[in-house]
Amino acid sequence: MDAIALSIFANRIDAICEEMGVTLQKAAFSPNIRDRLDYSCAVFDASGELCAQAAHIPVHLGSMAYAMASLVQSIDWQQGDMVVVNDPFMGGTHLPDVTMIMPVFVEGDLLGFVANRAHHADIGAETPGSMPLSSSLQQEGVVISPTRLIKSGELNAVQWAELMSAMRNPVESMGDFNAQIAANRRGHNRLMALINSMSISEYQGALVALNNYAEQLALASFKEIADGDYVFSDMLDDDGLGHSDIEIRATLKVRQGEVSLDFAGTSPQVNGNVNCPLSVTAAAVYYVFRCMLPVQTPACAGSFRPINISAPKGCLLNAEYPAAVAAGNVETSTRIVDVVLGALAQAIPEKIPAASHGSMNNIAMGYVGDAQQAAWDYYETIGGGMGASAVSDGLDAVQTHMTNTLNTPIESLEMNYPLRVKRYQVRRGSGGEGRHRGGDGLVREFEFLAPTEVTVLSERRRHAPWGIKGAEYGTRGLNHSGQTELSGKFHRYFEKGDTLTIETPGGGGLSL
Repeated sequence: MDAIALSIFANRIDAICEEMGVTLQKAAFSPNIRDRLDYSCAVFDASGELCAQAAHIPVHLGSMAYAMASLVQSIDWQQGDMVVVNDPFMGGTHLPDVTMIMPVFVEGDLLGFVANRAHHADIGAETPGSMPLSSSLQQEGVVISPTRLIKSGELNAVQWAELMSAMRNPVESMGDFNAQIAANRRGHNRLMALINSMSISEYQGALVALNNYAEQLALASFKEIADGDYVFSDMLDDDGLGHSDIEIRATLKVRQGEVSLDFAGTSPQVNGNVNCPLSVTAAAVYYVFRCMLPVQTPACAGSFRPINISAPKGCLLNAEYPAAVAAGNVETSTRIVDVVLGALAQAIPEKIPAASHGSMNNIAMGYVGDAQQAAWDYYETIGGGMGASAVSDGLDAVQTHMTNTLNTPIESLEMNYPLRVKRYQVRRGSGGEGRHRGGDGLVREFEFLAPTEVTVLSERRRHAPWGIKGAEYGTRGLNHSGQTELSGKFHRYFEKGDTLTIETPGGGGLSL
């Protein structure tokens, strides 16, 4: 396949993922999907290897790329099927991230899959927002093992009813699930059209060429890292249930463009929900190395072939069922990025930034519902400061690394929920000083207009984002209600008129 034809093919298959994403966003009911864009879309081949993905959420897509092969091979697929899954120990990440998978058959042959993953603010947990301070998976909501929600084109009414009955706001949930179904159907039709415009053999040959090209680009890029062993560790603040200073340790081995990450020495899994399955660990590692590749590198399985990942079973980064994992997907994945970047900074310091704010600053809130007030659920992540690089200061007030969502517009938030945003501003002076300074964090202050139950899962409240080469660390984050300081992870009831302020960390500085 010549270079021009390969480039056209790569863009055509990428466009399928983009169109799926637009369909999902426009059809969704919840602000979390419609406004924050907390979803991802991808195309896979018949064996479950990644063919293409849109530039959506890194933690979604990397984990799907890692786990899809074993998942799809365990199912007897039929034309018109659609499978739903959120089990973190069977290819998911955490329970709010619900994945829909649809096979694509052409002339009776299974040629691939389209899939999307979207974050549901309500997945049936006892606390609103479905991001509780949990100690087991079952406390985090409805666990969906791979289930045929649609069989041969027909909706499984029993499964659908059971799923909706577990939700506090079934109308909004129904809208979001239907949006995911619509996105897959759009992707299915577009992929069939692409294959039919070529031929089955030409399509399969193009996928081989695409993956080989991506692998060559990855190997060439990773060969710029000097061979050697590089060790780095960092800490999570706590698990919210009394376990503090949880270590993540990585040994990066580089040999002629082949890289391996060994997380031996990482803390064992803990009682709280900062544990994560190995698929989430892989997503964080893939993200870091994907950032090192040329912009034209196809987002397919070939780009990950030179990367090997291992973590001891039962450790924080390869937790075993039924470990709680709600925050592992958001907070621990972010710290894994810091650790891998810290190891790489020893080898190629001129290309690696200081630590960014290092937390998704998750806030889940709502009300369970009664005669006086209707049930509602809301979830958002709040940005912070980006770490400085060798060529520039870090950006202020942005989402970094494993999340790629937008903020929720204040107008949308106040229109849909009993909330008022009193302050939303840059947290001036929170970035670490250096030759290049870290970006500043954010301040977001909520006033509750009705009784509200809130869970916050945040990090970098004890261990600040690190700087490089003697530059300052970023300022740690702070959560408070009025003059009362709150911990980094808490569950609390607020009355009408109460306020909650989240001050997010700044990024580390750099003095190369």
